[in-house]
Amino acid sequence: MKLGTNTWQRNLFIATFIIPTFLFFCVFTVYPVLQAMYYSLYDWSGSSDNKTFIGLDNFKEMLHDPIIWIGMGNDYFLVAGKIIGIMILATFFAVALTRFKFRLANFFRSIFFIPNVISVVVIGVLWNFIYNPQIGFLNSFLSLFTKDKVDITWLGFTSHTIWMLLPPAIWAGIGFYMILLIAAIQGIPESYYEASSLEGAGQWHQFRHITLPLIREQMKVSILNIMMTTLNGSFVIVMIMTNGGPDNTTQVMGSYLYQMAFTQYHFGYGAAIGVLILVLSMITTVILQRLMRQETIEIS
Repeated sequence: MKLGTNTWQRNLFIATFIIPTFLFFCVFTVYPVLQAMYYSLYDWSGSSDNKTFIGLDNFKEMLHDPIIWIGMGNDYFLVAGKIIGIMILATFFAVALTRFKFRLANFFRSIFFIPNVISVVVIGVLWNFIYNPQIGFLNSFLSLFTKDKVDITWLGFTSHTIWMLLPPAIWAGIGFYMILLIAAIQGIPESYYEASSLEGAGQWHQFRHITLPLIREQMKVSILNIMMTTLNGSFVIVMIMTNGGPDNTTQVMGSYLYQMAFTQYHFGYGAAIGVLILVLSMITTVILQRLMRQETIEIS
């Protein structure tokens, strides 16, 4: 009887933690997703009582919408750019601040983490000033090396404006993933490095054969997180810095969703775009997990 009571108390204890989280997940994730799927089947402005059931017509319309394809391409361009840029810089700084024994390591950790405590809106406004053609820091800095004043409209050209969104996006994410990798590196026993040093291994050899294999799982998690946050959240930096322009060349699917649903009042079409973002996120997650599937190395 006592054993049964203990089991019941244990299950009740677990349930008190799981049930509130599950309810929160259902209310704020599952329910909105189901609603989006429902509204995607209707022609609806989002503000009237009149909804016309049109089935999959919104999805058929997307196939012939060039901005959808531009947005999809820009999303995956930002995903690839952020994964490469953030992971290289975050790994470099994580290794430098743990293995090279800087005196001010804690200070630099705080400095690198500052962008993560700043609102994305503030980051967008800050980088808008940096890119400003008249009073921006970037043109002023480049003017130091030229005879004439540099006057480049960095966010005004259809050919390269999407590239200008990468630096603020990468800068904003380095600190968080650096901290994750620092925690992983600090979990590696120092004896591994000491043994390799006795055998004559240098820093590069230690990084390739000790550090990198043993932080691979944290790197996988970081890559997946960067992908998901980019596909679902890059519209904020786009809306603040370019509003999808010039000529829709910096539209991402999230910003186009906002434009269609809340500016042009084509809410059903916007919901269909949201469903597309969900499907692409799930497919990309599965593909990345398969590409990064490798035997886990455990620290013994």
